[in-house]
Amino acid sequence: MKSLVTAFVLVALAAGPALAGQCPTLQAQIDKAIGNRFDPGSASARSLATQANSLHVAGKHAESEAKYEEAAKAAGITLQKKQQ
Repeated sequence: MKSLVTAFVLVALAAGPALAGQCPTLQAQIDKAIGNRFDPGSASARSLATQANSLHVAGKHAESEAKYEEAAKAAGITLQKKQQ
């Protein structure tokens, strides 16, 4: 029983970073796309990306990805996601 619990914990620890791996990539794409733009769309995208990063840090990765999609839409870009 102890080995089963240990195995479960190891799988859970390994899966967490795999799920979180998408968020930094999405943030980098938005940062690159909006760069030094100062139009209303990029300002909105920056704000949404900041919110998405806060969700990522809180471990809410699905919500974070949705917020990154909103940011991309505001900036007029399409995000390239990793294949899972």
